[in-house]
Amino acid sequence: MENEKNKKGLGLFALGLVIGLLVSLVIVSVIYRQHIDVSEDSLLDQRVAEKIESLEKLIHDRFYLSEVTEEEMEEGIYRGIIASLNDPYSEYYTVTELQELMEQSEGIYYGIGAYVSLDEVSQMPKISGVMDGSPALEADLRPGDVVYEVDGESTYGLSLSETVALIKGPEGTQVTLTILREGESDYRDVTINRKKLESPTVEFEMLEDGMAYIQITEFDDVTVEQYAEAYAEAKTSNMSGMILDLRANPGGSLNAVVEIAQMMLPEGLIVYTEDKAGKRSEYFCDGQQELDVPLVVLVDGNSASAAEILSGAIQDYKLGTLVGTTTFGKGIVQQIIGLNDGSAIKMTISSYFTPNGRNIHGTGIEPDVECEFDGETYYSTEDHYDNQLEKAKEVLRGMM
Repeated sequence: MENEKNKKGLGLFALGLVIGLLVSLVIVSVIYRQHIDVSEDSLLDQRVAEKIESLEKLIHDRFYLSEVTEEEMEEGIYRGIIASLNDPYSEYYTVTELQELMEQSEGIYYGIGAYVSLDEVSQMPKISGVMDGSPALEADLRPGDVVYEVDGESTYGLSLSETVALIKGPEGTQVTLTILREGESDYRDVTINRKKLESPTVEFEMLEDGMAYIQITEFDDVTVEQYAEAYAEAKTSNMSGMILDLRANPGGSLNAVVEIAQMMLPEGLIVYTEDKAGKRSEYFCDGQQELDVPLVVLVDGNSASAAEILSGAIQDYKLGTLVGTTTFGKGIVQQIIGLNDGSAIKMTISSYFTPNGRNIHGTGIEPDVECEFDGETYYSTEDHYDNQLEKAKEVLRGMM
């Protein structure tokens, strides 16, 4: 079965590569017919335009599998150009996809309640976290599950947005994920009911001994206010120490993580970025809201991007102790750039550096206290014993 799936994935990848090459060229034909002046060294030259016309005619006259609409071909063109960057974080969004992305950043979407990231080894999408009370949790999806198919369609070669688009859908419908779980030799199919989800990106709980537990699952527009409310509640509950849980946090908005960092860091640099031209952008904290209780930060291999910006700054300032395992290692920044027709691209535009000048891309941030997650115990016990959280409590007690 595994060989069949590999062959199927490679076959779809090869087909996608051919189509991507074709549609990447077709864009020249479309733009050329709009009478855009181009230079001799531009992609949009006469030679390419003539070749595109030949390919376009061949597709219309002979392509056998199915009819391709002009709209589908046009969208494929734009995706092909962005795919040619060979950057898994750069993507093209249609008008509809951009609208869905904006809705998600506002905390509302339709799906299964799972966070999806890219597995660096297999280059396949994987589950990086699940929401409490979500259909994904009820179906026993777990962080680390690699998603090979969605409703029978291979995810090999798809961008994260394309995979998420397959998983999301109307409320009340079902989606079947074919996953491979670490420690298991065969694939399993998991069928999940979709529903409307309001994404709480921050969870708060007072633990024993005056320890406040705040979990941030993602850095969206709504996260700043949610964190501020959780922190205010922790203060009124007379917290004497804080555990900040950034495990399975795939990142998100740079602006959001900067605003949250400004609620806890001392005065100074939070993060800085450098673009292709070497231009540096700096983000600062005035120190007016510096955290005044001991802090432990939980991190793991799925803590990425914005989560690493915050944990890296905390570590550099020695504001808290990081507990867990080495983070993902995504030290680059993407920006969503709108186009005239309402569509957009997300493109990698810079690298970021921690206050001490660390670029953690590809290496991640090592915790101060190493603690591997015991998944077997967590999923086999009724109360989901979390050995990393217990270690964080132990470390925090020693700081209080």
